Amino acid sequence: AVKQLWGDGDHMAEINDMMAEQEAIHGEKAKSVCDLFHDKTVRWQLITLFLVSSCTQLIGVNVVYFYAYNVFIEAGIPPAQTHYVSLGVGITEILSTVLCVSGSSAEFPGRKTLLWKSYTVMALDLGLLTVTLSLQDSFSWVPYCSVALIFIFIMSFGIGPAGVLCPFPTEIFIQSYRPAAYVFNGATNWIQLFILGLLFPFIV
Repeated sequence: AVKQLWGDGDHMAEINDMMAEQEAIHGEKAKSVCDLFHDKTVRWQLITLFLVSSCTQLIGVNVVYFYAYNVFIEAGIPPAQTHYVSLGVGITEILSTVLCVSGSSAEFPGRKTLLWKSYTVMALDLGLLTVTLSLQDSFSWVPYCSVALIFIFIMSFGIGPAGVLCPFPTEIFIQSYRPAAYVFNGATNWIQLFILGLLFPFIV
């Protein structure tokens, strides 16, 4: 099964890790979310998961999805073309996710490097987007620069934070805590997404 998933090669080190973990938690039932909060041995993993998940929500990518139409109208894109640009945003994320998975881009540089490089690109991108939105009435081509920057932003998100967060609970929690960690991660994401979606118009 491992060879079918990962291809030919020597995977004994990974298999030995799996066997050692299975032996360490032998007979131990899956932990609940309450256990996750009460067990001090996984406190730092829980904090790390919360911070990475929160950063993923607060970088602005979901605001782009929620209000893409409004953002593109504000950027000066004609209403007739806005739907195609919004569709392009979704396609861009799909392509970046496929690129991340097929190229294993998360494996080579490491998680920390991938996150800080992606966040740096996204921060610079948003800074430039602020400039282009301010100058959108000055030149006819500036709105299209804004659209290109939004596409770069989505691509950076798909390759970086999106590619890192999905397998993250599996990598930092042992088997007995993984179901609870995924429940916590999902609940955190959706609660923050709900709050962000409600607050963003007021922030604007």
